Amino acid sequence: MNFSSKLLENAVAEFSKLPGIGQKTALRLVLHLLNQDRPDVERFSMAMTKLRNEIQHCRVCHNIADYTVCEICSSHKRDRNTICVVEDTRDVMAIENTNQYTGVYHVLGGLISPMDGIGPSDLKVDSLVERLRANDVKEVIFALSATMEGDTTIFYLHKKLKDFNITLSTIARGIAFGGELEYVDEITLGRSITTRVPYENSLAK
Repeated sequence: MNFSSKLLENAVAEFSKLPGIGQKTALRLVLHLLNQDRPDVERFSMAMTKLRNEIQHCRVCHNIADYTVCEICSSHKRDRNTICVVEDTRDVMAIENTNQYTGVYHVLGGLISPMDGIGPSDLKVDSLVERLRANDVKEVIFALSATMEGDTTIFYLHKKLKDFNITLSTIARGIAFGGELEYVDEITLGRSITTRVPYENSLAK
């Protein structure tokens, strides 16, 4: 792609680094910004810079937050006896949108994937174990994507947590194998949370 401006080319190159954004889409986005008023573009730039510089991860659940403890973990309305284990912040948002879950979360920060060089030590597993030791938790729900990596991670977590005196459950598989939680419709995801089953029962199927 030939550019009439090096500034334009550089901006397109940066946008092209975003997931799912090719050069043509990047060019369209950059040209759109060029057509906006200067204050609008400055607000956009400031929002991105502020996001990168000031964003935090909740010290309790590792969810993305504005403060050291996120709004969910600090809310007195949440049931702290139930922890829902998810891959990342996108899954927290997806489950919250169902309005079917009132417990708290634990964000692993990924899934076990030997092919990608991701092992248990790369995930927030130890802090989950510490939460169970330090708090009166009654149930841990594994809400991970129905993929090989998700199932491998759940199997590992089950072995790690099975000696605790708690219920270990997994979301019902109304979600097709290979499905990512963030793309599941809210009704199906909500039902999979409310109709969760003991993890041992899911192994027998």
